[in-house]
Amino acid sequence: MSSLRRKWISDPAFKLFKKVLPPLSATEREAMEAGSVWWDGELFSGKPNFKTLHQYPKPVLTAEEQSFMDNELETLLAMLDDNKIVKEDRDLPKEVWDYLRKERFFSLIISKEFGGREFSPLANSTIVTKIATRSISAAVSVMVPNSLGPGELLSHYGTKEQKDYWLPRLADGTDIPCFALTGPEAGSDAGGIPDKGVVCYGEHEGKEVLGIRLNWNKRYITLAPVATVLGLAFKLHDPDQLLGDKEDIGITCALIPADHKGVEIGERHDPLHLAFMNGPTRGKDVFIPMEWLIGGQEYAGAAGVC
Repeated sequence: MSSLRRKWISDPAFKLFKKVLPPLSATEREAMEAGSVWWDGELFSGKPNFKTLHQYPKPVLTAEEQSFMDNELETLLAMLDDNKIVKEDRDLPKEVWDYLRKERFFSLIISKEFGGREFSPLANSTIVTKIATRSISAAVSVMVPNSLGPGELLSHYGTKEQKDYWLPRLADGTDIPCFALTGPEAGSDAGGIPDKGVVCYGEHEGKEVLGIRLNWNKRYITLAPVATVLGLAFKLHDPDQLLGDKEDIGITCALIPADHKGVEIGERHDPLHLAFMNGPTRGKDVFIPMEWLIGGQEYAGAAGVC
């Protein structure tokens, strides 16, 4: 039966999709071949060996992480009055925002080299979970910068210049980031986003440079109303083939200062009637230089496999 299925269904389907789908780019192949298989590979065998799973050592917090739980985190919890945050102020108190910056709650995943805490995923999860027992709004405010966003993307894919400039500022709270992916038409489906960037020449700091003209409409972006830097996901097109022989470059991420000309940001949504900062951002004919792409021009179109 399996041989018949392969002959009449699997092989024809494989040949059809091989013709339709584009070949793997070097970046896509690099992403697919990165990393290794953990115990989850057992699940695909159909006969997972749970004894192997149970033999893995239980992850534990380091002494530094435990000290943070016992001191800085406990201090934060004592500062949180969720009823006042949600019902009265509709925001975290200023002293809480200041404390989060001072104690680097926004840089749990940024390396110590750049001033972050460089905590483990276990510590990150434990911190956010415990904050959530006192205030969901505060927990979300801490969680988002420490998940997929500018800090994570810069750490893995940023150029040296981008890391040296942005990561220390994100680590000490000088800049507050947000990551704009979700939109009214495609939700958080990166492959379906209509937001578009076109490669062209334009003026930046008084000079004509190669860059991208962007148009976007995003919503439900956590921290957007207070963000000073915007991580933007969009589809990049090069109709004049200024970068090469490809017109549709693919999903790309850029890092844009919130006060850059043409950026609309600051309005708020009211998700779940909670008080964490969440809102839309829009941009029309916003020109940025190529060096504002996360990873530089080399990573144009690479965000779809990051």
